[in-house]
Amino acid sequence: MNKEELKTIVAQMLRELHTGEHPEPTVKAGDYKPTQNLRTEDGGVIADITAVDLRKQYLVENPKNAAAFQALKAKTPARLGVGRAGTRYKTAMLLRFRADHAAAQDSVFSLVPEDFAKANGLIPVQTECRDKDEYLTRPDLGRRFDEQNQIVIRETCANQRVLLVIGDGLSSAAIEANAIDCASAIRQGLKAYGIELGKSLFIKFCRVGASDHIGDLTGCELVCMLVGERPGLVTNESMSAYITYRPHRGISESKRTVVSNIHRQGVSAVEAGAHIASLIDKMLKQKASGIDLVQEVTA
Repeated sequence: MNKEELKTIVAQMLRELHTGEHPEPTVKAGDYKPTQNLRTEDGGVIADITAVDLRKQYLVENPKNAAAFQALKAKTPARLGVGRAGTRYKTAMLLRFRADHAAAQDSVFSLVPEDFAKANGLIPVQTECRDKDEYLTRPDLGRRFDEQNQIVIRETCANQRVLLVIGDGLSSAAIEANAIDCASAIRQGLKAYGIELGKSLFIKFCRVGASDHIGDLTGCELVCMLVGERPGLVTNESMSAYITYRPHRGISESKRTVVSNIHRQGVSAVEAGAHIASLIDKMLKQKASGIDLVQEVTA
């Protein structure tokens, strides 16, 4: 291509930009079809792709034993039997992967609503983290409180036998979806065991180790923390309970008892709450948690 031919091509491109007259491009030598809104036949918007139950979605064409594989899939939300388009994922699976990844990112970077604590009768406090960026890059600051918040914790929660706290953690979606139902079940279950809960805290920018500082500040016998877990591609709503007998700064992580996978596709919030209440009753009787707690082995 010489200089004159190049000038001609550039002039043609500029003319098209100026007039707005563009020839329809070709895509891999095929006809170009502009993207259209994806709607159902009756004019409605297509269903939310994230609403599809991965346990029931089987995309393998011409399977040898579909029934056996689907029985396997029913036991896990893992991405099994997703099919292939050549060497790549099928479009439905790729879109679902991207949607789940986006939901996980949103959960990490978003905040629990400002009125969450007040609406649910919780005492709001905040760790030494000033914002979400500092929370994600300085885990140590998410385990302790400044002087002002220490005063609030001492004045409202000192010397309770059992202190229930809710921390936003790494998933705001998990707390919004599960925390209140789980906390209500815990409170109701403990009442059946003759254990009354006092006031509860909501901790902004919370790490699990914040319960240890709370133990030092309040002298509570046991602290149960509900906290949002790091979201993955299966769910962005997974919450865990970390229960520690006589927590204090420097305590070993092995001294905590953990109830995890509290979400719609795992252990329901109410079921988890009832189980946590029974664990707390055992811990108070044995004066132990974590590896020190002796639990009955059932056949």
